[in-house]
Amino acid sequence: MITLFKNAELFSPFYEGKKDVLVAGKTIIAINDQISAPADLEVEVVDCNGQRLIPGLIDAHVHITGGGGEGGPGSRMPELEVWMMVEAGVTTVVGCLGTDGITRSVDSVLMKVKQLKAKGMSAWMYTGAYQVPPPSITGDFKRDIALIEEVVGLGEIAISDHRSSVPTTSELAKLAAHTRVAGMIGGKAGIVNLHMGDATDPFRPIHEVVENSELNYKQFVPTHCNRNYYIFEDAKEYGKKGYVDITTSSYPYYADEEVKPSTALRQLLESGVPIGHITFTSDACGSLPGFDPVTGKLVKLEMGLPDSILREIKDAVLTEKVPLETALQVASSNPADILKLEGKGYIRKGYDADLVLIDDDFNVLRVMANGKMVK
Repeated sequence: MITLFKNAELFSPFYEGKKDVLVAGKTIIAINDQISAPADLEVEVVDCNGQRLIPGLIDAHVHITGGGGEGGPGSRMPELEVWMMVEAGVTTVVGCLGTDGITRSVDSVLMKVKQLKAKGMSAWMYTGAYQVPPPSITGDFKRDIALIEEVVGLGEIAISDHRSSVPTTSELAKLAAHTRVAGMIGGKAGIVNLHMGDATDPFRPIHEVVENSELNYKQFVPTHCNRNYYIFEDAKEYGKKGYVDITTSSYPYYADEEVKPSTALRQLLESGVPIGHITFTSDACGSLPGFDPVTGKLVKLEMGLPDSILREIKDAVLTEKVPLETALQVASSNPADILKLEGKGYIRKGYDADLVLIDDDFNVLRVMANGKMVK
């Protein structure tokens, strides 16, 4: 299969101007000002005049087998479906377990990753869940990371939250150190994805690990860093040292509690946080619970979707006046670099052909995943 995208306004995610992009099989084989379709080959030509060609988005925190359960069996969320990704312009996901590492298994996450790959999308995963010690596939999370190609790290481990296992500094340091070494052995990122809860001084467990070990801040990706105003204020300083992940799908469900992701991006940049330290993820198919602060009772429950990422990128550009090439990095090149997702996150010669065409209003017009047109 050969496809030629003509006259696209190319963001790779960096602005490249008007370009043609030639795809053969699953790979981008040429990018130039003008490319002519080979006369002796059957080529699908896509006229992109007036449209923007961007990398397929990477959603690096998705409960692909469904999340939730905090409100009993009726509060379990459904699995991620391919159409959810396609409509959102997402071509790559990283799956994880969350609160329920008890009745849901890491094995099922791995099989869901394999299903998504079999359907033409790209997928990786974290082993583990909120709990410490973390559940695993092989009986040892270190072996999962080192031996299973789809496993990029450990997570999401819960800290600073009433649903966490309250890991000590020593326990958290050992998890991070073992994850790092397993990642080195397996050629993986070896990242620990951390669920950040509502406790005050939420980054303190990470600070204590760094202060009392040889590990550094970039060993961790703390997520939900916009979940309330005080964690976000701390994130403005923390993000200068390590990564901060902003959850997009919980807005507008919790507009009175959370910092809107598009606004968070602008404010993080204004605070001096490097753009390469910031990611957007949807938390899709995970539950978005609300608890009574006095009784701890679950009082509301929502579910996120992947399309929240592009929505917040749009608002960052149109409302917060963040340049498009900057805003796109939080869901393309940044997660690809942080998690070492080979061939992903960029529109470059030799990279996988994960491409999305959008119009000026950020509507998703066409989606190519691994060289196959899926929308």
